[in-house]
Amino acid sequence: MCPVCGWRAGDSPDADLPRPRVEVVYYLRWDARVKIGTTADPRRRLAVIWHHELLAFEPGGRALERARHEQFAHLREGGEWFRADPELREHAAALASGIPPWHSYARWVADALRRNVS
Repeated sequence: MCPVCGWRAGDSPDADLPRPRVEVVYYLRWDARVKIGTTADPRRRLAVIWHHELLAFEPGGRALERARHEQFAHLREGGEWFRADPELREHAAALASGIPPWHSYARWVADALRRNVS
């Protein structure tokens, strides 16, 4: 079993199947600020945003993003950018749980594919 995606070695989804939509809230650090945003295509989205570090992904869409913006409103510096205070950094670290964010995303996509195949 692949420790990242959870599929058996050698198994893969049919390439003709549509890729499932997996929305995530992302936490990107640039210097002493963190951007909290959302996307269903993180590779494309993160490729166009300057950042030093991807701190975490969290499964969810606009509603969760709005909730996080409200939760950290006291740290807002403008738009979707927030001060990288320990409170916000600790939140992102807890989401990651020591697992690289891209591994978590791969697992969520694999789980969605598995649900669509079953």
